[in-house]
Amino acid sequence: MTTYRSVMATRHGQADVLQVVENDLRPPEAGEVRIKVLAASVSGPDVAHRTGDTLYTGTPMAKNKPPFVPGYSIIGDVDAVGTDVENVAVGDRVGVLTIVGGYSEYLYWSSNWLIPVPESVDPVDAVTLILNYIVAYQALHRTAKVKAGEIMLIVGASGGIGTALLQLGQLADLKMYGLASERKHRVLCDYGAIPIDYHAQHFAEVLRQAEPDGIDIVMDGMSRMAIIRNGLSLLRHGGRVVSFGDPRHLLVLLQMLMTMVTVNLLPNNKSFKLYGTSRYVLGDKQPFLNDWTTLFGMLESGKIKPVITDVLPILEAAEANRLLESGCVTGNVVLAAPELL
Repeated sequence: MTTYRSVMATRHGQADVLQVVENDLRPPEAGEVRIKVLAASVSGPDVAHRTGDTLYTGTPMAKNKPPFVPGYSIIGDVDAVGTDVENVAVGDRVGVLTIVGGYSEYLYWSSNWLIPVPESVDPVDAVTLILNYIVAYQALHRTAKVKAGEIMLIVGASGGIGTALLQLGQLADLKMYGLASERKHRVLCDYGAIPIDYHAQHFAEVLRQAEPDGIDIVMDGMSRMAIIRNGLSLLRHGGRVVSFGDPRHLLVLLQMLMTMVTVNLLPNNKSFKLYGTSRYVLGDKQPFLNDWTTLFGMLESGKIKPVITDVLPILEAAEANRLLESGCVTGNVVLAAPELL
């Protein structure tokens, strides 16, 4: 093989801007590895990068100035290594938090930014841990520092991060409420959560009646100020709102930061915190590597089982994006190499 294929966003726009392109298959450079991609996640940030509907469009953090290959995370096998690579060998299974670049048959990446992955886990399941489960796990245990018996509301409970929060929250012995459309309530009930239909019910009113003493945690994946303010109003003493969504506009981010400063200075011991994977990108790798190891162990032991709506071939990324945007997905959509289908 002298070439490989990727799915490139030729411009910002709808899913049809994603086009299959051919690339030269070259040897890896010094300090670099070449990875045969086995599975790639399809996530909300992928869609935001593709459409340009993100605050970070065109920045070094997003790296989504067209043309570019989307794809926030992958798992694959090291196919070749460059010179000066000592910590990984051909045949090793690894994960990468790419931010962009994952919709591809092969990926070139720095050997210093690889995530060890056990060969015993299914790559299709495991790739959801690289982004969605690490966000859920760290938001719960590192940011909110949850305790057994606490009461949590999950905003966006039926999505990839939401279903991860449901599973991890159940394991942490939390009482859970979740916002989701009625047709997706079954998955919330499967993990012991009490569903709230955001189309037909006002979640704050429902929770004030159900939990008159207040709740402890709000996990917000929407980054909308109305939801954040209502969530803060539901907290009891010591309660926490954790927002992990990507604010779409600078004004929203500024409002969130002002709210965070104000809430965290008040004497009622409530807090509002923002979570993001930027700490990993900026070099604080070890907490992430520790938590990925924990999550892979939970997957191996059967404690967690990712909810996956569909698995499509890697080169059908455009169709996978359409599916994710349709609103019909519960949990995750994953792209996979032909040998895994």
